[in-house]
Amino acid sequence: MSQDYTRFTLSQRLQHIFMFVPFIILVLTGFPIKFPESEFWSVVMSAAGGIQNARIIHRFAAAVMILDFGFHILYVAYNLIKNRPSLADMHLVPNGRDGKNIVENMKYFLFLSDERPRFHKFSYIEKFDYWAVFWGMFIMAGSGIILWFPVLFSKFLPGIVIQIAYIAHSDEAMLALLAIIIWHFYNVHFNPRIWPANKVWYKGTLSEEEMEHEHPLELEEIKAREEASK
Repeated sequence: MSQDYTRFTLSQRLQHIFMFVPFIILVLTGFPIKFPESEFWSVVMSAAGGIQNARIIHRFAAAVMILDFGFHILYVAYNLIKNRPSLADMHLVPNGRDGKNIVENMKYFLFLSDERPRFHKFSYIEKFDYWAVFWGMFIMAGSGIILWFPVLFSKFLPGIVIQIAYIAHSDEAMLALLAIIIWHFYNVHFNPRIWPANKVWYKGTLSEEEMEHEHPLELEEIKAREEASK
């Protein structure tokens, strides 16, 4: 009988939910402002109750996302202090194996090799997903707060900073949406091998077959620990 392996804890799954739900709301309430001439986004704006309602909803969703990100930072810090993992055990930190896996994956995609790279707990694809959020949050939250309180910030910052914040906020939002659709959604949900959806985001577990395909090195390590404990 196939065994299920825990991939994400309940806390980690909730953190993910409180990140992506506000993100969707931010897209739906922010892009109508970026593209006011679009008929599609005009319909979305009307559904939100007009621009004033959309701004309130947008700011509320932004606050939830920022709080969730802040909680995640504290969550990571707490676990680092509590568990004191070695660098080798910090699986989300990029390392030399990632570079090797990228080369192996390119060879596989170009039919220069019949073997896929063998990943551990997180592949370089997942690490890119994770660390891109940090970059995006600092740009989006920083510029968003300036745009939220332009009068306050204009008292001690030159006016051009407000304009730069608008451009940074708008363009980073577009970049984030494209990255989510093209990179994240394809690798996690739209990949033909996974379609129509990866259930791990709410189940928190992967089957043994999924582990063998996605994270064979981690599975080998888990089985070795289980064998050693017998």
